[in-house]
Amino acid sequence: MAEVKQAARPLSPHLQIYRWSWTMAMSIAHRVTGSALYLGTVLIAAWLVAAASGPAAYDTAQWVAGSILGRLVLFGYSFALLHHMVGGLRHFVWDMGHGYDPQTRMNLAKYSVAVSGGLTILVWIVALALR
Repeated sequence: MAEVKQAARPLSPHLQIYRWSWTMAMSIAHRVTGSALYLGTVLIAAWLVAAASGPAAYDTAQWVAGSILGRLVLFGYSFALLHHMVGGLRHFVWDMGHGYDPQTRMNLAKYSVAVSGGLTILVWIVALALR
């Protein structure tokens, strides 16, 4: 029986072949922040359950949220929420058929980090000022 020669096929692409770009990093960040929002939502639900359980449980939840670690978690949650929202707006722009040229795509990805970081800091400044 004659042997069939295998055609030289390219390997399946993976992260070691691709050069990292802003759009790739923001795509991964969008997925990570979306997953982080699940954990943050569980924490908010736990806070609401503590509030409904009575003053002792609520005071404990407030103490945890007011600690340094609690504030870091809340800051990270608010950044994840705003970054995911800005990433969603970036995808919405693409869904409307705009922003596909390479330079605009890169700028949208770069600005999404700056905008979400700026919005997070602004939200915290306003929240602390109103406190």
